[in-house]
Amino acid sequence: MVTLIVLAVLVFGPDKLPKVIQDVTRTIRKIRDFSESAKQDIRQELGPEFKDFEFEDLNPKTFIRKQLDNDDLGLKEIRNGFDLKKEMAEVTDAVHGRDTDSPSTPSAASTGGRVDMTKKPETPAADTRPPFDADAT
Repeated sequence: MVTLIVLAVLVFGPDKLPKVIQDVTRTIRKIRDFSESAKQDIRQELGPEFKDFEFEDLNPKTFIRKQLDNDDLGLKEIRNGFDLKKEMAEVTDAVHGRDTDSPSTPSAASTGGRVDMTKKPETPAADTRPPFDADAT
């Protein structure tokens, strides 16, 4: 802040600085008045059903945060019912060709939702080939 003040004194000089500050504050005040007037005009045009409309709600982050706080859609139930760690463990097991129901291999659920990434996947026998998908290549 001090640097900006020193820079302003050097650029405009101590004689013109008060006039420049007045002009800037007057311009900012006019811009604020214009935006408030535009907001009031929009609210009047929308009608009485939008009297509590806030322009900050047009920000996507604010809109989503409000919708998540308002649980009319049941989003919290959906979010809490989805266990990402379990789903990822099942996908990992499927990719590695492990049976998720077999008791011989520890599943992610029995290890607390953790997948051991340090273990190398089991390699199939040399004579077996993975399935070939001509559309994927």
